[in-house]
Amino acid sequence: MNKRPRKAGRRLASASTLVSSFLETADAVEARLEAAVSPLGLSLAKLALLHALAEAKEPLPLSELAQLQNCVRSNITQLVDRLEKEGLVRRRPDPNDRRSVRAALTPAGQQAYQRGTRALAEEQQAIVKALSAGEAANLTGVLEQLGS
Repeated sequence: MNKRPRKAGRRLASASTLVSSFLETADAVEARLEAAVSPLGLSLAKLALLHALAEAKEPLPLSELAQLQNCVRSNITQLVDRLEKEGLVRRRPDPNDRRSVRAALTPAGQQAYQRGTRALAEEQQAIVKALSAGEAANLTGVLEQLGS
């Protein structure tokens, strides 16, 4: 057989193109998800924080929310400030630590979380519907391989 050796530059350019395409696609998917929750006055960051509080079923210290969201506490403080102004979260003193504050989901926050979760799920379904079952399975396999 007469195989031509691959040029390293061509492979690198192909890898660069593939990774760029992957990142652009991830940005496009994220933009679609943001657009789905935006009419509800939410962002993916706000919805993620509401999700953490809804799942916990109890007020959480801001430091714990920062860990759950993989961000610094100052970002959580600003996010909680915005959610508190919107009436979706309220701050409570921590009964175990006078220096600490906990964030609690309000009834309006619970409703916003439920509406946001529905809107997000609908858009996720719309994104996936663009793929055939085989394409979805192939993509899942490729993403798992890239993530390992």
